[in-house]
Amino acid sequence: MDITKDHVAIVTGGASGLGAATVAKLRDAGAQVVIFDMNAEMGAQHASLTGASFMRVDVSNAAEVAKSIEQVVADHGALHIAVNCAGIGPAAKTVSRGEAHPPELFSKTIGVNLIGSFNVASVAAKHMAMNDPVTVDGGRGVIVNTASVAAYEGQVGQVAYAASKGGIVGMTLPMARDLAQLGIRVVSIAPGLFLTPLLESLPQEVQDSLGAQVPFPSRLGAPAEYAKMVRHIIDNDMLNGETIRLDGAIRMAPR
Repeated sequence: MDITKDHVAIVTGGASGLGAATVAKLRDAGAQVVIFDMNAEMGAQHASLTGASFMRVDVSNAAEVAKSIEQVVADHGALHIAVNCAGIGPAAKTVSRGEAHPPELFSKTIGVNLIGSFNVASVAAKHMAMNDPVTVDGGRGVIVNTASVAAYEGQVGQVAYAASKGGIVGMTLPMARDLAQLGIRVVSIAPGLFLTPLLESLPQEVQDSLGAQVPFPSRLGAPAEYAKMVRHIIDNDMLNGETIRLDGAIRMAPR
């Protein structure tokens, strides 16, 4: 799909980090972009900076997602691209100091990272299916989900996070197969160590140490590099049903 000014995109978690870089990349390509995020202040600020729009949306709330996407379609006339970057990453072991992993924390992580992505993808796909084809192959839309290398090599304390991201990997192919006859592609990206706001808050020596673990290039990934991958997925009509590791060849150690 060649992005034009007529294409409409939603980016969840678009107020910061990987999502914010993706918003900027899609706006640079000419797309109309709507940011879904819980942080109203940062969301409005980034929308103003990039020329996007902002809506405060809790992706774990299915009814709120459906209503918000319907509003996007009403305002812009269609929806062609959905990029799921919203996520949380709390750390907790299965058992720690004699106490079991808080079940509410596990549920919340699955609710935001996995169910939230599904909520957005499924409702977005419903609306994409109503589009006229925008590619010679009959393509009507593209959905990009964010997994993580933790889906494959979850570390100590990442049981909830790894499970949520493993779910993203697991639903990529069947969702792509579900939507194939509608002309909607589904691809996931599994980032490695990227310079997101969480890592930016760490001391520089810690950032350098983490980056040195990456075989090549030996540094933290830049959010703009994630955004480039999103753009390539949208552009390349043969990419479908796959999870792409974007990680500099890192394989995470247990700790």
